Amino acid sequence: MSISQQLKERNSGLCELCNAENASHEYTVSPKNDGSIDNQVALCNTCLEAVDNKEESFHWRCLEGSIWSPQTSVQALSYRILQNFKNEDWAANLLSSVDLDENIVQWAMSAFEIPDVHIDAFGNKLENGDTVILTQQLNVKGTSFSASKGTVVKKIKLVHDNHEQIEGKINDQTIVILTKYVKKSL
Repeated sequence: MSISQQLKERNSGLCELCNAENASHEYTVSPKNDGSIDNQVALCNTCLEAVDNKEESFHWRCLEGSIWSPQTSVQALSYRILQNFKNEDWAANLLSSVDLDENIVQWAMSAFEIPDVHIDAFGNKLENGDTVILTQQLNVKGTSFSASKGTVVKKIKLVHDNHEQIEGKINDQTIVILTKYVKKSL
């Protein structure tokens, strides 16, 4: 994408990460997606190509300057890229020396979040309140019964800290069921 004049002027036409080459691309820092200049960074071709490349450690030494930018979008993108190299001394030292606002850190780290999605044995997305059918017989730990294949479990609840588990009632007892043993009832 070409670069707007206002974004280009913000850093005198230079890339806001490396400050070495002319900026030629607008880069919107996800998950923000509106066209606001506050969510964008002016990048050169070299930085744009290296953004998703976790092998370009040496190139990103330029972040030692850009992390201190007054622009929050530049800080967030710099912090996000540094996370890819946090096991290298130079990046770890830089990350420990910078004190960014918590909102900027959350914005940067949002790229590494794994969505809390529960999927049944057949790839269907599960949600709270769904009805599922057991795909195999399950021995219910701590009880004297087993749940047979084909048992219908209504109004399930998702276990939010584990996307492989749901809760449901069988024989009036709430139990934890692994998502790989259920099929969503459509």
